[in-house]
Amino acid sequence: MTARAYTSRQLAPALGYLGSRQKHSLPDLPYDYGALEPHINAQIMQLHHSKHHAAYVNNLNVTEEKYQEALAKGELLEAIKRDFGSFEKFKEKLTAASVGVQGSGWGWLGFNKERGQLQIAACPNQDPLQGTTGLIPLLGIDVWEHAYYLQYKNVRPDYLKAIWNVINWENVTERYMACKK
Repeated sequence: MTARAYTSRQLAPALGYLGSRQKHSLPDLPYDYGALEPHINAQIMQLHHSKHHAAYVNNLNVTEEKYQEALAKGELLEAIKRDFGSFEKFKEKLTAASVGVQGSGWGWLGFNKERGQLQIAACPNQDPLQGTTGLIPLLGIDVWEHAYYLQYKNVRPDYLKAIWNVINWENVTERYMACKK
């Protein structure tokens, strides 16, 4: 395949991928590094693709991670730090609670209105968070096998590691701000 044969139809799946929050990876070129010779030699193409383009992709991943953390800043992040010690400790605790659900259920970040605190809880099956614990739901992690089995099989911890890349922190922050009123 030559460089000119690379069409917008071939780009569409790659561009659609940009809308997800999974880590980006360096795509293979659809042509050999030497395909542009004698105008651009293979050594230049290899250097540009494997070094420069790779650096851009890696920097994009770093920037997106920092952006996700920034979304949780403000009052929600301060509450997380206050109630769990740090964002990392919060992630560890919610992940552990979610891994620990026997069978099917949910891991939750909830707000205890009486105490004015964030709390982590786990509920089996379809048991509702607010109805069983009194906590107002801010973030729920579905640990029913149907949520992850096709991709992660029975390795729930791998699913829980990945789920942090797709959490909508703007929504969690809105829920937190609304329940504080």
